[in-house]
Amino acid sequence: MSLDRLSRRVIASVTIEGETSPRVELSPAATSLLDRLWAMHGPLMFHQSGGCCDGSSPMCYPAGDFITSDADVLLGELALDGDGAGVRVIPFWMSAEQFAYWRHTYLIVDVVPGRGSGFSVEAPEGVRFLIRSRLMDDVGRRSDQP
Repeated sequence: MSLDRLSRRVIASVTIEGETSPRVELSPAATSLLDRLWAMHGPLMFHQSGGCCDGSSPMCYPAGDFITSDADVLLGELALDGDGAGVRVIPFWMSAEQFAYWRHTYLIVDVVPGRGSGFSVEAPEGVRFLIRSRLMDDVGRRSDQP
């Protein structure tokens, strides 16, 4: 987990066994919004269960409000650090079925104006989380591959 203090980008820890590169990061706008949401709702979590490409919306819930299982993959843990609140870790989960389609992508969680659907905690704020993506580099992604 790392925080680029100048840009407020947060890069997730590597949580998938055998991988060496992170898969998820927060944009500065997402980091700022999550700081506010954490103050209102306490610990948070993300879950991505649908969508096929850029523009998909991950859902943000109070931690534990969405139950994960073996049918979900923990893509990374995002550590918010600042304002004397200590480190606040936000896990980012994806359904295993969805991960089968997105396994070659690096996800950037951003924020855009507008209202998303569902029960994501940012909805009352008049914004929604949005996924931007790029292909992952093959080099260094898995420690068990040449």
